Amino acid sequence: MRRLVPQQTDGFERTTLVFLHEGLGCIEMWRDFPQKLCDATRTAGIVYDRTGYGGSSRWPADPGQKYMEIEADEVLPRLLQTLRVEDCVLVGHSDGGTIALNYAARDPEPLRAVVTLAAHAINEPVCVASIVAAREAFATGDLRRRLMRYHGDNTDGAFHLWSDAWVAPGFEPMDADGRLPGVVVPVQAIQGEDDEYGSELQLGIIAGKVGGYCETRLVPDCGHSPHLQQPAYVLSEITRFIAPLAVVV
Repeated sequence: MRRLVPQQTDGFERTTLVFLHEGLGCIEMWRDFPQKLCDATRTAGIVYDRTGYGGSSRWPADPGQKYMEIEADEVLPRLLQTLRVEDCVLVGHSDGGTIALNYAARDPEPLRAVVTLAAHAINEPVCVASIVAAREAFATGDLRRRLMRYHGDNTDGAFHLWSDAWVAPGFEPMDADGRLPGVVVPVQAIQGEDDEYGSELQLGIIAGKVGGYCETRLVPDCGHSPHLQQPAYVLSEITRFIAPLAVVV
């Protein structure tokens, strides 16, 4: 876990940005985006490795296809309570965005807003096809070696937890009909126009089903990682969205 402090602290907001990484992500794979967003919004931040990723401990038992719901319903609430986070905005990439929406559906007291980057409300054929290709690259190419750099001994477990779930027949990342109407905090949903893991349909489902305000941004010339592929635009849009929501000390 890493705490981030903005470079400029005049009028320091007590709202904390909590970053939730993608399905094969970790602290390091965010690169410098969390710090840049904290600097731009003048808010503190928390970035951490979820169970089984990066330098974290492994799952005590296989969570199976419910791993995102378990993170949202059990792990994240305990983490925020332990860290005494009283006011936060969740910034989630891919699986992290889905976890953020699942958590928001509980209408938790600390949560002020949600920002998603390439989140999944449903599973799509394009996503399954890309994950099938990733499984082949992991088995016969250099993907496993590249992931080892970030996940070490967690590499095999993290990859198979993620990929086995997504390619399982009937798998859905969340109960969109049951959960999204419970999301009443403001939501900003961002997705790349060329996202190899999802289509524009994701934005429509999120915006159409949440129970509160939602704005969407479809980013041109951008794939599955808008914050890394179009960082200037994404930083500007998130900063604009968060600015009126943050609480000043």
